[in-house]
Amino acid sequence: MKPNNKILGILGGMGPRSTTPFLELVLDECQGQYNAILDEEFPEIIIYSLPTPFYLDREIDHQLMQETIIKGLKKLEANGVHSIAMPCNSAHIYIDDLQSAIDTKLFNIVEQTINQLPLDSKNVTLFATQTTFASNLYQKEILAKGHTFVFESNWQNLLTEIISGIKKDKNDPNNLLLWEQLLSEVKNKTDYIIIACTDLNVVMQHNYTQAHFIDSSLALAKALVQDYLDN
Repeated sequence: MKPNNKILGILGGMGPRSTTPFLELVLDECQGQYNAILDEEFPEIIIYSLPTPFYLDREIDHQLMQETIIKGLKKLEANGVHSIAMPCNSAHIYIDDLQSAIDTKLFNIVEQTINQLPLDSKNVTLFATQTTFASNLYQKEILAKGHTFVFESNWQNLLTEIISGIKKDKNDPNNLLLWEQLLSEVKNKTDYIIIACTDLNVVMQHNYTQAHFIDSSLALAKALVQDYLDN
């Protein structure tokens, strides 16, 4: 039986290949959280795959980026969604202004991800785009929770190369080779790896380390479905 008639909104397209994996996570959460089986037991979901002026290799026009995202959020809001999930970490640089632009609830992926860390102090690192890393969104929250943030500059170079490779060709074997190299450098220096770039879902299933992954996409999907069930 369908729990309620709420319509969920997903603002995707950032990057384009991250939207479908996120939808799969939401559907998995519906099965896990309230045992949805029949087609009619899943929520109504409106997905807007929004092309945005985001670049890995050059400066982003932040005003244009923010205005573009707000247009997307307002399109979803105009269609009567109850809440919106935005599976893009970089877009959360503008989270306060984005939420102020709409009346619909917009989930904060950083907040939901940090909540997945254990209470006791751990060594934590961050896999993200250079834009997300430079924003310090995650680092300040990791430290505020009493954890130690661990990172080396060459890790970001590898991450940028991996993300760029996935965007060009997700099936390129070099993506996995670089991913294996990155994890080999990280494995003895950290306890938890926060995956704060949805494009990395393409390689994340290949885990060559004992460190624990915390997937920001999964944390966001959990929160979206939990809110859907909250009456």
